[in-house]
Amino acid sequence: MRKLAIITTHPIQYYAPVFKLLQQRKNIAVKVFYTLGIAAVNKFDHGFNKVVEWDVPLLDGYEFEWLENTAVNPGSHHFKGIVNSDGIEQIKKYRPNAILVFGWAYNSHLKIIRYFNGKIPIYFRGDSTLLNEKDGLKKTLRYIFLRWVYRHVNHVFYVGKNNKDYYERYGLKKSQLSFTPHAIDNDRFEADRKHEANELRSSLGISNNDVLILYAGKFEPVKNVELLLSAFITLKPANVHLLLAGDGPNENKLKDMAGQSSVTGNIHFTGFKNQTYMPVLYQAADLFCLPSKSETWGLSINEAMACGKAVLVSDKAGCAVDLVENGKNGAVFTSDDVADLVGKLQQLTQDKGQLVKLGQQSKLIIKDWCFLPIAEAIENKLLNEAH
Repeated sequence: MRKLAIITTHPIQYYAPVFKLLQQRKNIAVKVFYTLGIAAVNKFDHGFNKVVEWDVPLLDGYEFEWLENTAVNPGSHHFKGIVNSDGIEQIKKYRPNAILVFGWAYNSHLKIIRYFNGKIPIYFRGDSTLLNEKDGLKKTLRYIFLRWVYRHVNHVFYVGKNNKDYYERYGLKKSQLSFTPHAIDNDRFEADRKHEANELRSSLGISNNDVLILYAGKFEPVKNVELLLSAFITLKPANVHLLLAGDGPNENKLKDMAGQSSVTGNIHFTGFKNQTYMPVLYQAADLFCLPSKSETWGLSINEAMACGKAVLVSDKAGCAVDLVENGKNGAVFTSDDVADLVGKLQQLTQDKGQLVKLGQQSKLIIKDWCFLPIAEAIENKLLNEAH
């Protein structure tokens, strides 16, 4: 059986199910090498401003190995944070027919790519885009460097249109690209949690006739939650509520803004909620908003759509061009433009019945953005290498 070594930093709820599915299908053999090291997992998350331990199983159903991370300052937030001195030797012992690397921007990952390049096929998956590129010397140097990096890669599994444009910009040919949709566990989010969702709304004093806007995620500058809160305050809604679910360095600032506003009674905070409760949050809402200044994709949009919700997203989110269509399942607004965001919020929240219809379209759109096409594309590529 053809063998694939998968190189990634740590167990992630969006990737582990793909590894499990590949194992279950038994068309190829897979082994995942986690490079961040077991000691660094469940350490402090700067985005959430706390230690995070997910409450869904991420290591079940597939073969994996923790590589020892010998970095002086371990972490996935900087290039020198992942150093696996014995990583290449451990991978060689597995004798893979190909290697799939998630992300190049770590010392160890780049070394693995360079070492095995020309020996066995190197596959790559990442979700970078060109949405926030700035002109200047740095752009030119980055262009030269990334063209060099991707010359070491044989094939890329891209996640959407913006991601495909990025790879083509840095030298990948169309024949080197396969579409593998950025996906979440649609079934888990679709599962009926309406009873709990109704309980949540009731506990916050939100009636069935009220409209609830949700943001769920990290409270950090790049997420631009402050913009959403400012727009909501400007809206001065009577029967519209805003729920901010998460933690992060901007939490106190957001709470101060909410407390000093004239609509403080319509603004709610829940704190961090773990994975098993996330479907309840989405199903309690009528509209989900992702206001980020920069977002390579925005998988919370997938999650909200799987729950059948209308979505409002910044044009700086990589997913916007693929998943959100103005007037069909929500709207896209101009990043960091509070006036545009206020206008879109006014338009979307004036008719709750229309939000329901938009949410139904979301559910139809997202059903094919699932794990199966990812597994099939990986299998097809590896199996075709043998011919």
